Amino acid sequence: MATKTGAKRTTTRRRDRKNIEKGMAHIHSSFNNTIVTISDVQGNVISWASAGELGFKGSRKSTPFAAGEAAETAAKAAMEHGLKSVEVFVKGPGSGREAAIRSLQSAGLEISSIKDVTPIPHNGCRPPKRRRV
Repeated sequence: MATKTGAKRTTTRRRDRKNIEKGMAHIHSSFNNTIVTISDVQGNVISWASAGELGFKGSRKSTPFAAGEAAETAAKAAMEHGLKSVEVFVKGPGSGREAAIRSLQSAGLEISSIKDVTPIPHNGCRPPKRRRV
């Protein structure tokens, strides 16, 4: 009878701290959720967070409070890598845009510029019908 000698070891890649001073914060704020991604100047992602990832479900995901929490979580994770200042790029029509920017600043990141990069159609797709409540 064959016996097992030594179980297979799983190796996990250790996260090394990058010393990044400047970066970019991309805030994607839709009607349903807010996603905050923080990257270095080249575009390599350092950290990210979303309202849904933090446990907000349903209509709570689209609130400004959830957007602020997501931005704060992403900022704290990025500051562990030495990030100090960010350029902010905001995309989308959601309610969490301003709250996310405010939370990035209150978390301790210096905001060097804010840019709106929401794509505007040149009469592209037909928008959804108006709600009648």
